[in-house]
Amino acid sequence: MSNLESRQFRLIRRPVGHVKRDDFEFRTEAARHPAAGEITVGVDYISLDPAMRGWMNEGKSYIPPVKLGDVMRAGAVGTVIESKDAGFTPGDVVTGALGVQSVATLPTKECTKVDPSLAAKPLFLSALGMPGMTAYFGLLEVGEPQAGETVVVSGAAGAVGALVGQIAKIKGCRVVGIAGGVDKCRYIVDELGFDAAIDYKSEAVSAKLREYCPKGIDVYFDNVGGQILDDCLAQIRLRARIVICGAISQYNNTTPIKGPSNYLSLLVNRARMQGMIVFDYADRYALGMRDMAGWLQSGQLKSREDIVDGIETFPETLQKLFTGENFGKLILKV
Repeated sequence: MSNLESRQFRLIRRPVGHVKRDDFEFRTEAARHPAAGEITVGVDYISLDPAMRGWMNEGKSYIPPVKLGDVMRAGAVGTVIESKDAGFTPGDVVTGALGVQSVATLPTKECTKVDPSLAAKPLFLSALGMPGMTAYFGLLEVGEPQAGETVVVSGAAGAVGALVGQIAKIKGCRVVGIAGGVDKCRYIVDELGFDAAIDYKSEAVSAKLREYCPKGIDVYFDNVGGQILDDCLAQIRLRARIVICGAISQYNNTTPIKGPSNYLSLLVNRARMQGMIVFDYADRYALGMRDMAGWLQSGQLKSREDIVDGIETFPETLQKLFTGENFGKLILKV
């Protein structure tokens, strides 16, 4: 791999509000050869996730922030170019936190080898990757849906939400999705099998929830926070479970985060609201991937990827997550 170079985005400034290209330095530098226990990987696809916005902020969180000057953190899938670990050989396909760069050198303990004969590479960043594991464990372990219950999910056409709704249907639940735009609402009902969809851009969410959930909400899987979380809290049933997975409506705030004002509904209904971080289930990913892969192969589960060409487009492409332009799991093709 002599003279191999890596194109990369390094974080050089903490963003205020929306992320800007000037918050990063895009540069090319010589790729590092692997040391013992390391591999060098040619990055093929990079996962773009709402969580990346939080990783750019200073302050305590579930994971340390990206340091200024470091390559921007990102999950990715790539192909091994050079190995100094007997368990990996050139040509192997791996996933891991490879970062927003075209070539990465890292310890093999930070990577997972995957079988590309099972699925196309982008699927290991969607249904068989972090979004899939988030949907699987967030819904089944935290939401604990039971057959016949009503499950509501926001961000329902997104990478996680679309999978949550489909898993809930597999488990025998009635599913209502909240999404933005006619096309996305039509997609989750007609193609993914949701029972109903609410277009938050053109419909009154609270009124539609009363219409589509006349007996209330048993499980609410929240990806957006803000007013929609409040609307759903107002409709929960006795002993409902609210899964706090994300709050994308709040991530670019320059003012304090808007918390739920209807939280007393949790008291009245003896309900539970619990946050979930997918990394807590890392030792059980194999179980989740087995079930997700089985559902994909049987046709019970569908996965949609929104793939954009060109690592150089990273800052602008990332913004699609926050404007709602992406349709499915947003992935950058290197």
